[in-house]
Amino acid sequence: MAMSAGKDDGEPMMEMNTTPLIDVMLVLLIMLIVTIPPQSHAVKVDLPQNTGTPPPQVIEPQKNKITIEPDGRIYWNGSEINDVTLRQYLDASLQITPEPELHFQPNPQARYERVDEVLAIIKRSAVTKLGFVGNEQYRNDF
Repeated sequence: MAMSAGKDDGEPMMEMNTTPLIDVMLVLLIMLIVTIPPQSHAVKVDLPQNTGTPPPQVIEPQKNKITIEPDGRIYWNGSEINDVTLRQYLDASLQITPEPELHFQPNPQARYERVDEVLAIIKRSAVTKLGFVGNEQYRNDF
């Protein structure tokens, strides 16, 4: 420890010795660093285990497509049908597990009344998987 004396031996010491204070602070800092547990930023991820068997092939569900032409004709997967046959096909597709998706794509020139009639038939058949295909063609109209 360092000691300082005044200019004359009889004068009191005017400045404080800070060396012991610094020593105590360093010891407290080391104790603090040692006692704080290290931060662990681990993300737990369940990785698949190699079982030796390949995963089962995902089978694409069946998809049916209904199109309506400008003259009012209805097509089911490319073959022309009438309203009664459409209802029969819809009822038959509801019996399949899982229920096939129904894609509905009316021609932009098709009459609204005819599209509405076909949508009413689809609604009455209680189809739950219905999607409208080709809406991107109307993007610039609005």
